[in-house]
Amino acid sequence: MTLVFRQLHDQKSSTYTYLLGDSESREAILIDPVFEQARRDAALLRELSLKLLYTLDTHVHADHVTAAWLLKRSSGSRIALSARSGAEGIDLPLQHGDRLRFGSRHLDALATPGHTNGCMTFVLDDRSMAFTGDALLIRGAGRTDFQQGSAHELYRSVTEQIFTLPEDCLIYPAHDYRGLTVSSVCEEKRFNPRIGGARSEADFVGFMQNLGLPHPKQMDVAVPANLKCGHVDAAEAALGSSWAPLRYTYSGIDEIEAHWVAEHAAELQIVDVREPAEYAGELGHIASARAIPLGALAAELHTLDKEAPTVTVCRSGGRSAQAVVILAKAGFTKAANLAGGMLSWHEQRLPVTR
Repeated sequence: MTLVFRQLHDQKSSTYTYLLGDSESREAILIDPVFEQARRDAALLRELSLKLLYTLDTHVHADHVTAAWLLKRSSGSRIALSARSGAEGIDLPLQHGDRLRFGSRHLDALATPGHTNGCMTFVLDDRSMAFTGDALLIRGAGRTDFQQGSAHELYRSVTEQIFTLPEDCLIYPAHDYRGLTVSSVCEEKRFNPRIGGARSEADFVGFMQNLGLPHPKQMDVAVPANLKCGHVDAAEAALGSSWAPLRYTYSGIDEIEAHWVAEHAAELQIVDVREPAEYAGELGHIASARAIPLGALAAELHTLDKEAPTVTVCRSGGRSAQAVVILAKAGFTKAANLAGGMLSWHEQRLPVTR
C-alpha cells in the first residue's frame, strides 16, 4: 500500500516531525510533534483526510515541549512513548520489539538508549526508513551528559540496532541544526565523525565526554512538561482560547465558516477586501461589511478596532487570506478568513446586500 509521508520542521527548536499514513485506511502516526506546531499538524491531517491513531515521541525531549497531550485531546489519538522514559500519562508504554500498526503498515519500536534511557528508534515495516530521534543524527549523535545519558550505552544502541539495518535504510533524525534532512545507514557508517568508520567504543566515549556543550536553553521547561506528555497549563489554555470555531489551514490561516459568520455578524468586524466594483456587483456584499480593498488595507488599519473579532471577505477566500496575514502582522489577534468567500456565502443562500 502507498505510504503517505511528510517531514515537517519547527524552526525554533530545529525539530523534525514526521507524518506517516496508510493511503487506503487513512490511518496515521505522528512522530515527535511540537507543541507550537499542533495546529499545523492537525490542519495537515484534516486536509489529507487522515485519522491520527498515535503520537510517538522518540524520547523525553529537552529542547521543546511535545504536542502529544494536546493532539490527544483535539483528535483522540493515543500517546506512545518508551516505558523506560518515566513519563506520566502514556497510553501505550513501549517495549523493545513492540509494533505500532496504522492500516496495513506498521512501525517496529527498537530500544536505543544512551542519549536518554528512554530513547527509541522507529523502523518502517519494509525497513526502508528509520526514525532515530537523537540517538543517531546526521553526521552526529545525541549528547550523553544529562537525562541518564550514557556514551557506552549509546555506542551499543547505534552499532547493534541502527547500523545493523539495511545499508540503504534512510535515517530521519529528530533534529538537525544545519538544515540537513535525511541520511542513510551506509552514509553514517562511513562518514559519521563520532561513531562511523573504524571508531571504537573508546573512541566514541572519549569524543562524547569532551563535547563541552551548554545545556539546552529550554531544558528546565521542556523536560518537566514532557514527563507529563505535554499536559501543561499552556495546553489547557490552548484548548479553550479560540474566540470562534476556527479551522486552521496548513497554509497558516484561520478560517471561519459562512453560516457562523451570518449568525454572529452583529458581533463581528467584517472587512470586505474586494475592489469597489465587486463590492457593489453581482455577488453583492454582507450587510455589515466594510469595504477596504486589499491594496488599501495596510493604510487603513488605524481605522479598525484591533481588539474586535475580525472576519475578512473576498470573492473566493484568496485575497482575504492575505488580509488575515496583514492583520496578524499588525497585532490583530482575532482575525479569520471567510472560508470560500462570497461564493460560499451564496452557495449557502445567506443574505446579501447590493
